[in-house]
Amino acid sequence: MAESSLRQAMGWPGQYWLLVSMWIRSQLAYPLSFALTVLTGILITGTDFAAVLLMFSHIRSFGGFSLGEMAILYGTASMALGLADLVTGSIERVGQRIRAGDLDVWLVRPAPAFVQAVADNFALRRIGRPLQAALVLGIAVARTELDWTVAKGVVLAVSMVTGAVIFAAIFVLGAAFQFVAIDSAELASSFTYGGQQLTQYPLSIFGKDIVRAVTFVVPLAFVNYYPVLYVLGKPAPLGLPSWIGLLAPLVAVVMITVASLAWRGGLRRYRSTGS
Repeated sequence: MAESSLRQAMGWPGQYWLLVSMWIRSQLAYPLSFALTVLTGILITGTDFAAVLLMFSHIRSFGGFSLGEMAILYGTASMALGLADLVTGSIERVGQRIRAGDLDVWLVRPAPAFVQAVADNFALRRIGRPLQAALVLGIAVARTELDWTVAKGVVLAVSMVTGAVIFAAIFVLGAAFQFVAIDSAELASSFTYGGQQLTQYPLSIFGKDIVRAVTFVVPLAFVNYYPVLYVLGKPAPLGLPSWIGLLAPLVAVVMITVASLAWRGGLRRYRSTGS
């Protein structure tokens, strides 16, 4: 009883950390296996950028972006998804938990069901993607000739945080949809992992309808593309103002709000396993 009161007093961040630390300790019990798993993840995600390097061995620019600029675009997209996947990616398995009846157990525990869902089987090995992205981004920033200012540096750093929030909100929206269609995890993946594949390339290479969709419907363009355009001093598509990338934090707040309402709506609809 005292333990439950303590956890409630800590709030959901403390509850989240208690659950996550338990999973981390279990994974670090075998350090060599963990290190090899992270290294494998870095190599696997690195193949995406290897494809970019191979492409630039034959061309000098792609969609108006040089190799260094492409590396910045790739690094920010991969970092945003990597952070979101690390912190909230486990929630995409909520459909499996509904089928297994685990959600019923979560609902009677003192911690919120959302906290238990995002901390469920926390996989520290996912840190490989952010590490690989940080390496690419660090080299790109150091070697790309840009007129760097403090403001541009702040915009780039903030964009990765807000981009992670946008991806995290999409993870939650996908999980909320699984209350309606339990076997729909792959649909959410098309917007998260598929969205990262989209945002690591200049959106100018896609049709205007796609650019409109990822701007006004599912705002993936605000994950990194518009902020990076602002940092690089490139014009925004669709006749939009060049400063539109500065709206990324506002878009992130809107996405959090929508995801929160969707998750609460899913929980209210839920009755028990099979509903």
